[in-house]
Amino acid sequence: MPVNRNALIRFRTIDNCLRNRQRKWTLEALIEACSDALYEYEGIDKGVSKRTIQMDLQIMRSDKLGHNAPIQVLEKKYYTYEDPDYSITNIPLTNQDLGKLTEVVEILRQFKGFSHFQELSGMVQRLENKIHSVKTNQEPVIDFEKNENLKGLEHIETLYQAIIQKKVVEVSYQSFKAREANSFDFHAYYLKEYRNRWFVLGIKNKNAPILTLALDRVINIGESSTKYIERKGFQVTDYFQHVLGVTVEPNGKPEEVILFAEKDTAPYITTKPIHHSQRVLDTQPNGITFSLNVQLNFELEREILGFGDRIKVIAPEKLKRRIKEKFEHALDLYQYEFTNNSLPNVLKKMEHKGFAILRYVYTRKEVNLMKGILDQFIKKNLSKEAFSIRRLLLEIPELKDHVINNNLKTILKRIDPGLYLTKAIFFDKTPDSNWYVTWHQDITINAKSKVELAGFTGWSKKEGFYSVCPPESILKKTVTVRIHLDGTDQDNGALKVIPGSQNKKLSAEEIQLISQNSIPFSCNIESCGIHIIKPLLLHASSKSTNQKHRRVIHLEFNSIELPNKLEWAEYVKI
Repeated sequence: MPVNRNALIRFRTIDNCLRNRQRKWTLEALIEACSDALYEYEGIDKGVSKRTIQMDLQIMRSDKLGHNAPIQVLEKKYYTYEDPDYSITNIPLTNQDLGKLTEVVEILRQFKGFSHFQELSGMVQRLENKIHSVKTNQEPVIDFEKNENLKGLEHIETLYQAIIQKKVVEVSYQSFKAREANSFDFHAYYLKEYRNRWFVLGIKNKNAPILTLALDRVINIGESSTKYIERKGFQVTDYFQHVLGVTVEPNGKPEEVILFAEKDTAPYITTKPIHHSQRVLDTQPNGITFSLNVQLNFELEREILGFGDRIKVIAPEKLKRRIKEKFEHALDLYQYEFTNNSLPNVLKKMEHKGFAILRYVYTRKEVNLMKGILDQFIKKNLSKEAFSIRRLLLEIPELKDHVINNNLKTILKRIDPGLYLTKAIFFDKTPDSNWYVTWHQDITINAKSKVELAGFTGWSKKEGFYSVCPPESILKKTVTVRIHLDGTDQDNGALKVIPGSQNKKLSAEEIQLISQNSIPFSCNIESCGIHIIKPLLLHASSKSTNQKHRRVIHLEFNSIELPNKLEWAEYVKI
């Protein structure tokens, strides 16, 4: 029975409606849905008659098209499928279909041995597997790799048609690093699959370089009236010749990558080469040395890392160094894992002693990232190494997510869920400096403007803000966190503290008396650790006797709003 395109649109629309069990479908509702679908896809605006939809429902119920749809009417009014999982798109293959497909498979199998048809091999096996399982009513005997939950697969047909019909599309695209989607015209040339993920290659405009878009990051694809720019002198095989994966540096040169695979892994490498340029350089009893002629990219690194300790990079040195760093950072995640099981006890001690030391709040990777951002800022904005950078997170906002990481957030919420950042300073004690700080309490806060208030004394103007001594009640709610980017000890200016001295604001005479008659505690802290201090805790730093850096990020947090519209100079939510 021949079925025209309008009927197929109606059948599919009715099927979608009956599968939607969130709504009750009357005959009138089905007529309206089909009319809307025909207008959308075919531009037909005269609607659909009641008799047409009734006949469609009858055909879908019958065996005329092989549907046998389990359509039932509830309350003599509402149409639905008796089986909630049924769809006409899931109907089994008929015997006639199976016969035709078997003939097609037999024809395709004849070409599998020819090089021009080698790409048909997987398709032929899929068809054979499907036909066998349907004929015998058995489970499939071949399981092909697939990712049914992968986003973006719905765009393949649209892009495929745009390529063969040479039409420009408007793509709404959002990369993982972008905060919002970006829309642009795109001249698509090729679709490419890599490791069960799909990509499309093309250009934005005439003079733009080849761009590779991941389909799982495509938000939407629409039509464009822009004239299509045909590809000239571009071949996808040449473009990807020297890379593993899809990340290509257009002007980049391939390099010789030399790897060593231990003996148990060597057979897997030789039988399934990592890249077509792979060749064995040497065979030893304990493994093989082989080379690749490729560009260095993310996919190559991921492939090497996937072999773990079974493959070693011999050359080039920069790749060897990068893989080594990756393994070191991975080891940090396990060897120096931050746990908050003992956190309640640590914070209780802090209330009693006025300070606490926590190790491995940051990974070496996070610390190196912070150092790199700071070095770039200092190099660009300062004539020499910085002794300090005030209002740090306002000056360098990209530091925020690295400084206030998840571990620090957990610690701060345990102390006080209402805490927010009120001060951030970067201190850099360079190897050639020898400054130190005598015994003192941190008794100042930073405010945006000068407002004379009872209990607020000692106003002094700084760079863009005012430093003021607030009432003791505000200082007691303040929490100081010192992030150590470098390890510090007694020989490197580590802080000395007097435990238990944090309960009141002291006079100069009291500070001198306590410091001269107490045994201080030296806070030795390794890189990646933090030092939590109550600001009224008596503390001092000593002179350095070695030549090591001591870079520290000093943060202050509070949960109290300042009175009479006085504002903190810095205010950053956690």
